[in-house]
Amino acid sequence: MKVFQTDLPEVLILEPVVYGDSRGFFMESFNQQRFSEATGLNLVFVQDNHSRSAKGVLRGLHYQLVQPQGKLVRVVRGAVFDVAVDVRKNSPNFGKWVGVELSEANHRQLWVPPGFAHGFLVLSDEADFLYKTTAFYAPEHERSIRWDDGAIGIQWPVSCLNGQSPSLSVKDQQAALLADAETYD
Repeated sequence: MKVFQTDLPEVLILEPVVYGDSRGFFMESFNQQRFSEATGLNLVFVQDNHSRSAKGVLRGLHYQLVQPQGKLVRVVRGAVFDVAVDVRKNSPNFGKWVGVELSEANHRQLWVPPGFAHGFLVLSDEADFLYKTTAFYAPEHERSIRWDDGAIGIQWPVSCLNGQSPSLSVKDQQAALLADAETYD
């Protein structure tokens, strides 16, 4: 497994070894020992999630104040633009973001640590998005930050939507601006 640093040092891009030939491919999507050796992180994942979304769906930017979740995310069908935003008030990178394309073709994974908001925009006709979390989902503690908050300035690749706005849930339509959001101290 290769590990790549991002502009936010805690957020990592992981590239598994893929063995392929004319019949298809094989890859180890997760191995606790190899993950720990490659990243220096000794984590326990407690929940696996799978979401399917149509082109133009934007989910996020989500995080949990209590039971903050670390997320190891990947795409097994289609492609997304995946984003992590540092929402730790005392961090020198507070409000900064990184984005990476995750797809079934590149097999990349993104490690989004606790203390970071997370979201993604579906670029393909449909995408199956899988992620492991280090804490259980706690809807009463979930918070959202607006995807288009100018103070963060995420450069979402919305040109693929042919002039349409991203499709948002009601919760994401009502998300707070970073300046007004409850964040980590």
